[in-house]
Amino acid sequence: MKKAAVASKAADGVGAGPGALPVPLYEHVKRQIAEAILIGDMPPGTVLPGEVALANQYGVAVGTIRRALADLTAGGMLMRRRKTGTVVTGRASQHGLSFFFQYFRLLGADGGLLHSEAEVLSVTTRAAEPDEAALFAMAERGPLLHLHRIRRVAGAPVLHSRISIVASRVAGFPAEPKKVPALIYRHLLEAYGIRIAAVREKVTAEVATKEDRKLLGLPSPSAVLVIDEEAFDQTGALAILSQHRATTAQHYYSNEIR
Repeated sequence: MKKAAVASKAADGVGAGPGALPVPLYEHVKRQIAEAILIGDMPPGTVLPGEVALANQYGVAVGTIRRALADLTAGGMLMRRRKTGTVVTGRASQHGLSFFFQYFRLLGADGGLLHSEAEVLSVTTRAAEPDEAALFAMAERGPLLHLHRIRRVAGAPVLHSRISIVASRVAGFPAEPKKVPALIYRHLLEAYGIRIAAVREKVTAEVATKEDRKLLGLPSPSAVLVIDEEAFDQTGALAILSQHRATTAQHYYSNEIR
C-alpha cells in the first residue's frame, strides 16, 4: 500500500479554499483506501494492516481509521474475517462507484471494474460561453479552466473528456498537462476545499465525430456514448461541467443509485 499523506491535515477536517467547509479526516482516509482498491493497488484478497499500523501509516488516530474502515465495510469494499482481519472483497465495481463520483464507470463485459489510465491532452483558459456562464452563475463571461483528457484501458483509448472549471476557484492549477493530478476530484478537495457532493448526468448516443474517431481509433461510421455531466460542490454550486465521449464496443456504462 502506498504511503498516505493525511497527517498534514487539520484534526477537525480540511478546507484549503476560502470559506471551504471542513471535511472529516476519516473521509480522506476512506477515499485514499478506496482509490487504492479501485485502481488496483490493493487487489481482491489483500489483507489490510491492523488498525494501529494503519493509524501510524496515515498519521491519524485509531478511531479515525476505525470509522473509515467501518464505512468501507458497510459499502461492501472491505469485509472483516475473524482470524484474517480486514480484507478487500473485490466487489468495488458494485459498491464503490455509488459514492465515489470520480471513478471510471465503463465496466468490462464481465462486470469487473477496469483499471484505466488518464492522460491530459491540454490545459487551456478561455472565456465562458453565455450558456456556461449562466450554469456557473457567473456575473460576467469570466475565464474557465478547460481540460481535455483521454482514458485508456490496457493501452486502448476508450473515452475522452472536456472538463471546465471556473478559473478563479482553482488559482495555481497546473498549467502543464503532465502535472495535472490523475484524480482531479481529490485534488480539488485537498488543494481548494471543493468537495464534489452530487453529480447530474445526461446520457445520449451520437454518431462519432472526426475527433472521436481519431482519438478513440474508431471506423467511420461509428457511434459513441455521450455523457454530459454537471458536478456540484458541498454548497450546491456547480463546480465542474464536463462532457465525456466513449466507445462501448467492448465495455458498458454503469451508474448505481442507492
